[in-house]
Amino acid sequence: MAIAKPGARPENPRFSSGPCAKFPDYSVTMLADAPLGRSHRAAVGKARLKAAIDGTREILGVPDDYRIGIVPASDTGAVEMAMWSLLGARPVEMLAWESFGAGWVTDAVKQLKLDAQVKTAEYGEIVDLASVDTDNDVVFTWNGTTSGVRVPNGDWIKPDRAGLTICDATSAAFAQDLPWDKLDVTTFSWQKVLGGEAAHGMLVLSPRAVERLESYTPPWPLPKIFRLTKGGKLIEGIFVGETINTPSMLAVEDYLVALDWARSVGGLEALKARADASLAVVADFVAGRDWLAFLASDPAIRSNTSVCLTFTDARIADGAGFAKAVAKRLEAEGVALDIGAYRDAPPGLRIWCGGTVETADVAALMPWVEWAFETEIAALAETA
Repeated sequence: MAIAKPGARPENPRFSSGPCAKFPDYSVTMLADAPLGRSHRAAVGKARLKAAIDGTREILGVPDDYRIGIVPASDTGAVEMAMWSLLGARPVEMLAWESFGAGWVTDAVKQLKLDAQVKTAEYGEIVDLASVDTDNDVVFTWNGTTSGVRVPNGDWIKPDRAGLTICDATSAAFAQDLPWDKLDVTTFSWQKVLGGEAAHGMLVLSPRAVERLESYTPPWPLPKIFRLTKGGKLIEGIFVGETINTPSMLAVEDYLVALDWARSVGGLEALKARADASLAVVADFVAGRDWLAFLASDPAIRSNTSVCLTFTDARIADGAGFAKAVAKRLEAEGVALDIGAYRDAPPGLRIWCGGTVETADVAALMPWVEWAFETEIAALAETA
């Protein structure tokens, strides 16, 4: 017997965890003033790039003495730039609880060949942060996009630390509190929480990170796109909009209109509240079902952006196949696009709940998840 479909549908079915949904009422016509065909080194290009940096500082509350730069290759480029430029001066601890953090471990150990202390946790869990010695350099993700696990706070980071903290915050910035006094290098990309366009990364440096850059030369060669200093001094132009390589002025304009939207809804506090509200909708739904669970069982470390769920019904023998079938069925109905779990993560669903997603759309989605689950369970019974 066919299972009845829910009556309501999400107005926007885009729940991808990256690139993420555009903000409500977005239109490409908003980019009409982009200085296309102009040099990014012209006054108009520099002004747009500087506006992107200043808007980032304003909305995220980045301290005035921290540098903010636009760098190549998205969040990945920003993290790699920091690691290759800064690591090697002190002992280093690498923390990983999902695939991207594991990638940074590989780079540090296999590529830079550092004798790093590596601390890992399974998907849905987090390492013992109290065991981390921040007199060492520490590299970690604030929010694990592929595991749905986030750092609960910065209390474990000493204010008088000797090491640098290098934080991949790409799915946390604009949705979660980032304690800037505890973070020396922070990276993120436009296409995450604000739903911007890809290929550009943001690099935020504390004065302590700048001091390291100007006093330490790594033993390995640095590609041009990684070089942040010249003659032992920080290249200050990078942090006022004089980018290392040619940026897309269309992507810059897209980020600027996203920043304008963020201001219009109330800034960082409103963005966090929007994400928290969507997470709460999912949590209420999961609490009433015995066949669905959060990958992160501990609410204290549960992400409010990349919300990862797993199916727990004992009748499911092929977890990966079942989860893919559910995601495919939701996409075929046009109610949820790109919500399958990340390829390296445990099978399940990953629902993006960042601030650009309307909570009403998340609420409309959840009955469809139940419909798809029940429909797939019924199909299993028929073939048994």
